[in-house]
Parts: sequence; structure tokens; C-alpha cells
Amino acid sequence: MISIKDKVFVPYITANSIHHRVAELGAEISKDFKGDCPVLIGVLNGSFIFLSDLAKSISIPIEVSFVKVSSYLGTSSTGAVKNLLGLDIELQNRSVIIVEDIIDTGLSMKHLLEMVQIENPKRIAVATLLLKPDALSHPIQVNYIGFEIPNKFVVGYGMDFDGLGRNLPELYQLK
Repeated sequence: MISIKDKVFVPYITANSIHHRVAELGAEISKDFKGDCPVLIGVLNGSFIFLSDLAKSISIPIEVSFVKVSSYLGTSSTGAVKNLLGLDIELQNRSVIIVEDIIDTGLSMKHLLEMVQIENPKRIAVATLLLKPDALSHPIQVNYIGFEIPNKFVVGYGMDFDGLGRNLPELYQLK
């Protein structure tokens, strides 16, 4: 059990389980994109640890870029998406994999998919460490899912509560 600010979190998914699943996702992506050089677009800040580990487990050539959007305040979504850092790489006729730490309502991912689609890529895929199917209010296709989880708030492995907890190597769930 850990405390961050006024919240208590309990262990949820171990670092070993995460490591194993990320390696599996990397192998899947390597197979599915063999002969290609996809661009992995990490969604900051949450995806940086997942993207780093995922990139190291992919055996084909890749490029990496980042975008930053925000739809959260504290433990809940604001219902609006703000672009904080945009695309800085040419995506036309490229394969793109958007890498997200967690998809819950799908609002941010819907926004990102629309933003990338404007660039006319040849293929778009979505990879997320965590998916909350019960929270989805904007249905989207997710190609690579680490874990499906209930609609509860989590921290660790890049995810935070008010900026804290990202450095935890495992995931904790709000008690």
C-alpha cells in the first residue's frame, strides 16, 4: 500500500507482469509491421515509460515521436482535450502506431486519431498498456492492449496522481 497526497493506493499489476506483457506486445508489433518502419507516437506524459520499454522490445526499425494532450485534472477527465505539444514528424504514407498509457473514455484517443488521420498515413494502429472497456464513451479500435482493467484510477509505470507516482515500476489502484 502507498499514499500519494491524500489518496491510498494498493498493489495491482506487478512490474514482472508488465514487463512480460510489454515484451509480447513488442513481438506482435514486430511481426505485424515486418518490412516496414513504423513511427511510434507516444502520448506524453503518461506513455513515456511504456513507450520506452515497448520500443526496446520491437525488433524492426522504428522512429519515435511524441505529442502531448491533456484531458485530466486530478483523478477524473475534464471532458475536453487540449493540445499541449503537436506532431513534429512527416506522417504521409507512413505506418503510425499511437502509444498511450491508458485509454478510458477514449476522448483523447479519438482526438489523436483525427489529428493523425489529417496527415494521410498509410496505416494507423493504437497500442495501450491499459484499457478500461467499461469507461469507453468514444468507441475506438485498439490494436494492441496490455491489460483490460476495471474503471478504477491507477498510478505507476508512467501514470500519475497530480504529477506524482509516475516512477513506480508497478501499477497501484486507488483503494
